Amino acid sequence: MSSMTEVELVLYCIIALIILENLFEVYIALRQVKVFKTSNKVPEELKAHMSNETFHKARKYGLDREQFGVCKCLFMDICVIPLELYFGLMAYMWQAALNWVNYFKLNADNEIIVSCFFVVLISLHGYLKDLPFKLYGTFVLEQKHGFNKQTARFFIWDQIKGLLVGNILTVLVSAAVVFIVQWGGEHFFIYLWVFAGVLSLILLTIYPIFIAPLFDKYTPLEEGELRKSIEGLAASLKFPLTKLYVVEGSKRSSHSNAYFYGLWNSKRIVLFDTLLLNKGKKDITDLKDEDKGKGCTNEEVLAVLGHELGHWKLGHVTKNIIIMQINLLLIFFNFNTLFKYAPFYEAVGFTPGVKPILVGLFVILSYVMAPYNALLGYAMTILSRRFEYQADEFAQKLGFSEKLCQALIKLNLDNLGFPIHDWLYSSWSHSHPTLLQRMHRLQELDEADKKKK
Repeated sequence: MSSMTEVELVLYCIIALIILENLFEVYIALRQVKVFKTSNKVPEELKAHMSNETFHKARKYGLDREQFGVCKCLFMDICVIPLELYFGLMAYMWQAALNWVNYFKLNADNEIIVSCFFVVLISLHGYLKDLPFKLYGTFVLEQKHGFNKQTARFFIWDQIKGLLVGNILTVLVSAAVVFIVQWGGEHFFIYLWVFAGVLSLILLTIYPIFIAPLFDKYTPLEEGELRKSIEGLAASLKFPLTKLYVVEGSKRSSHSNAYFYGLWNSKRIVLFDTLLLNKGKKDITDLKDEDKGKGCTNEEVLAVLGHELGHWKLGHVTKNIIIMQINLLLIFFNFNTLFKYAPFYEAVGFTPGVKPILVGLFVILSYVMAPYNALLGYAMTILSRRFEYQADEFAQKLGFSEKLCQALIKLNLDNLGFPIHDWLYSSWSHSHPTLLQRMHRLQELDEADKKKK
């Protein structure tokens, strides 16, 4: 048995890492809060597009969101989670899982069965812990600024479906992970890596087809000029488009988006109805006044898709998948090396000799590897921004520079995006370059093309 000093050292190191990482998050968030409070002028580049009224609406929305995020981080991540670790919540949850297994007269010596109950209890605990913040964020913060479109009934049904689907998937994956670790011997991390890789590809394929429609309504984009233009653009780039959908995202929120999914030669494009001008409706008599005139024109939607298809053409999706697989292999190798170290389990409340596989995986991935995860996250943010610039350049070469700029400005206005950011906050938090950065880059590319001519 390890000495108490060693166990305490492990526990205090884990808690210190959690607190330090989240204090840094709070620090950079407060830098952005200061920007929200002190910025009072529309940037010169946006004066022709953004009124003072919209600027201050965006400022207040951004300020409310950031302050809410800071409060949540201070309470949950800096206070509650360290206390849960200190008082051994995971060990209590494991004992509760054992109690449920015994109640149903199942085999309490089977770690797979106990692990399935354990992950459900942990999931429910996390959900209930987060629910007040989710309710406030949806029905107070987003409602206040005009973005929430969910009714209480829609929200409740959405949460029930999310819990059911999430727990079913979690239980199945957890059972498989425990089985592989038990069965795989010394090199189980290789089998675990292969399983995770195959699973991620399966989920990428089935989630949009079978799971996403449980939460939102997907309908084929109606025949017309926009559909014809999108199909023409896809054909010109040899993008294997098989389906073109509009998702009724306006029932959930008025924020906009567009994306594509699918593997190999079967790709689908999804447009949020909030992306389309007047939600894509020809008859706007039923639209609320606040929704009229919002969204992008057909040409602007096409420019946005030119950017999205640039990600595909330039291999960004494939590169991200490769990076993810390399990272998974490294993570599982570290787990294989460290998971038998007893103080990890004793530090979070388990008695000596009790070492549940899922608990070891969670502690190592979430806490022991926290500095690595933070650095990797920052590196991926830098890479993501680089990919976004490349996709913008791809759209610019297709002749979409002006329309893409217009679309970016319009989406920023419709979503009350604030155009001014603290440099550290932006570089750490934003996976996309800011609106002004993207506008400047597109302008530079246009000027460079003019000089060549």
